[in-house]
Amino acid sequence: MRCALTIAYNGTDFLGSQAQKSSSNTILGNLEKVLLQLSIDSKIIASGRTDKGVHATGQVCHIDLPPFWDDLEKLKRVLNEMLPPSIRIKYAKEVDAEFHARYSAKKRVYRYIIKESKSNPFEDNFITFLDSVDFEKLEKNIKLYIGEHDFANFMKTGSDTKSSVREVFKAFAYKHNGYIVLNFEANGFLRSQIRLMVSALLKLEKKELEEQLKCESNYKIKPAPSNGLYLARIKY
Repeated sequence: MRCALTIAYNGTDFLGSQAQKSSSNTILGNLEKVLLQLSIDSKIIASGRTDKGVHATGQVCHIDLPPFWDDLEKLKRVLNEMLPPSIRIKYAKEVDAEFHARYSAKKRVYRYIIKESKSNPFEDNFITFLDSVDFEKLEKNIKLYIGEHDFANFMKTGSDTKSSVREVFKAFAYKHNGYIVLNFEANGFLRSQIRLMVSALLKLEKKELEEQLKCESNYKIKPAPSNGLYLARIKY
């Protein structure tokens, strides 16, 4: 049986989501270790990777279960008992054998959270704190990302990808309970793309951002901090 797992995690103490040979301290590394203890040796396929410190409320993975694991509610409960408390299985459901967590995904939704304030120890791992934000400019310029663009200037150096063209379906900013939330929905994202998009919004003027998007200029900017970024949802 092929099973899709929807996972939420606090990425603060992990070296990203992807399994690594050098360390098991990743989201999938921890999940793989627990699955093996349950005699499930299927390869875990995720919808995509998240970097060190990035969080998720709706990451999706698929695994192929042996016949003796046919009670998915029990599997979810056992996994949550064995996994670190910073990783939670939200849903476990049966899917078609052709379902692929990565390649079947049609849209990916991310959110980035900012707060105009001095940092505090209770939120510092989950929000990017800034002294001041020009929200009107942010709200206006974020719409420039909508559409199909070559995001070659918005990906981490050394990224392994055949094409840097991506289509952004939605990009908007709003305020909620004292926080500024940036919402991005696209058919896919390059490595560190959203953090570079956020950084460009905060640091570049409209003309510079347009030049960056058109690959006419490359304004060297550092990615926004990882702690404010959340993989919110995968749409199939």
